[in-house]
Amino acid sequence: MSGISSPAASGTTSSKAPVSAYAPRILSVSDNSWVHQKVLLLYGQISDPSQRAIDGTLTVCHHQDSFPATAWPVVESHFKALVHLDPGPNRLRFDFVSPKLASNNISTPPHSSWLNINFLPLTNSPPLHLVILLGKDSPGTFDAVPERTSREGNDLVTAVQKFRMAAYLWQAFTGEQMYRNGFGRRCFRFEEEWQTGSLTFQDRETGQMRNEAKIHIVRSDKTVKELRDLQLAQQYDKATRKGDLYSIAMDAVRTAFPLIVGQKRYVSVLLLDAHWDKGAKVITGHAALGGDSGDIKLAIFGSQALQSYPSCLEEVVPAFTDCTRTDTHHVANDCNESGSNWEAANIGIGAHLHENGHLFGCPHQESGVMLRDYVHLNRTFVCKEPYSTRTKSPGLRLCQPKDECAWHRLDTLRFKYHPCFRLPNDPPLNNDDSVQLWAVDNGKVMVTASTGIAFVELFPEGDDICRAWIEYGNGDVASGPLPKQIVLTESDLRTRLPEDRKNKRVKISVHSAGQGSHTVEDFGQLKSKSSTVKLPNGQLGFKGSKLGTSAQAGSRPEQVLLESAFIQTKLLTSIKVFHGFAVDGIEFFYEDSTSQLFGKRGGRPGGSEFLLGA
Repeated sequence: MSGISSPAASGTTSSKAPVSAYAPRILSVSDNSWVHQKVLLLYGQISDPSQRAIDGTLTVCHHQDSFPATAWPVVESHFKALVHLDPGPNRLRFDFVSPKLASNNISTPPHSSWLNINFLPLTNSPPLHLVILLGKDSPGTFDAVPERTSREGNDLVTAVQKFRMAAYLWQAFTGEQMYRNGFGRRCFRFEEEWQTGSLTFQDRETGQMRNEAKIHIVRSDKTVKELRDLQLAQQYDKATRKGDLYSIAMDAVRTAFPLIVGQKRYVSVLLLDAHWDKGAKVITGHAALGGDSGDIKLAIFGSQALQSYPSCLEEVVPAFTDCTRTDTHHVANDCNESGSNWEAANIGIGAHLHENGHLFGCPHQESGVMLRDYVHLNRTFVCKEPYSTRTKSPGLRLCQPKDECAWHRLDTLRFKYHPCFRLPNDPPLNNDDSVQLWAVDNGKVMVTASTGIAFVELFPEGDDICRAWIEYGNGDVASGPLPKQIVLTESDLRTRLPEDRKNKRVKISVHSAGQGSHTVEDFGQLKSKSSTVKLPNGQLGFKGSKLGTSAQAGSRPEQVLLESAFIQTKLLTSIKVFHGFAVDGIEFFYEDSTSQLFGKRGGRPGGSEFLLGA
């Protein structure tokens, strides 16, 4: 069949020529979609694979030739591709060629299709900062075999290009995962700068300038020898200071990114001086750690697999299909799961993404990136898998979406409301991120959150990984508001647990859209009689789940029943808080000139008074 003609000036496709049966069909994104990432992951098919599976090559021609065309393999009529987008509308052409199909017109590809994608860069959400951390005397090189060093180098310039490309793979993977989970084209963004482009190797040769992810080069106050101390090596059994590299990176990042009060930073760090100590058989200068506490949310990971990373889009498929065996005379076989170059790329890029998950607030999960499913990260970007030294078996003949690595559903629920994943049309959030729980009548528990209740995780006794949860809201953030108040019952929670765990003690963790959370260690205890108090007028009062949870040294139990709660004629007029750096006490004043003191009158003389109804 003859192919379609070039697009008309109006942006629509001319229908004068019939569409070829072998014209590429994009299945992962619809025409005229809006996205918010520079590199977009696509997958699709050629013809009907069930009728005639065909191999060949897909060529992506970018909008107005603003980016060089890239080629991607077609395997049994399936393809995956990464496309580069410019801000605004992008009209992309996809050409398919195969030695099994004849072409009568060389000037016009016979099997082509078009796709319109609108790229809106995000500027109203905090970026993920990318940092390469070096020792103060580091030469700025990373582990690589001699052949690789001579071919592409192992200096700081190469490290920057490879780390940047890995970061765009993180973003493309995560954006697609969010879409598959029904949360729209939602993803984190990078801090970018105008610089010589590296997402295509041609930019390095021509000096083409582009706006691409900024890689901060930060030097620690530690020497390379100090960073490579075996006592700091996370994988060294006898190490006594395995967490020190995280502290060292945190100190360096805090110096490089001065913060003002209330500001938060999200930073992912590559430890360039990680080194395979062949004698000790340990990767020194490396730790895989991530955390979301404090004002700097930080992830760190070593450079031991960096040589295997792609440095540009053209190298993505070769990197994830390179079966070259790992030479442990020069580089590490990390966790004995990196026996070949493509497997090393999986572990390096994927395990660092795992630590980024911790940075964004994700705990370990029963499956997905936050377990160790990133050993299959390659399947996201290629359709055919090579031989695996890890499993000692041939790889998948055809990698389809169901076979790929994924973010767990609970991870995507966390991302859905995360500040780094916000979209321009998301409604503003209340600053109060708190979650409150307390028992009410008939064995029920009331839950409230001013930003809305996003989801509730259930943990039967003995489980520290969530396997059952309750979601609230329908689809993406913009689809409607979340409930600000819900009622939970023990019977309902237990129906959601596996049969062998239905009778165990249940812990719950409630998460709000404002990133707040609250954990109740024993749901049954919360709704029991121990959570009630009898008021002087005979009525029952109910204790909140946070009552009595103070962990400060010197704390002592104290209880005050506000008289205005059970004496109708008692009017509360003001509250005085006694404080210094912490709260010492609270005094409640009534219209009849009486008061009740909770705690003590310490700290600032006279305290701070708040009038009610003023």
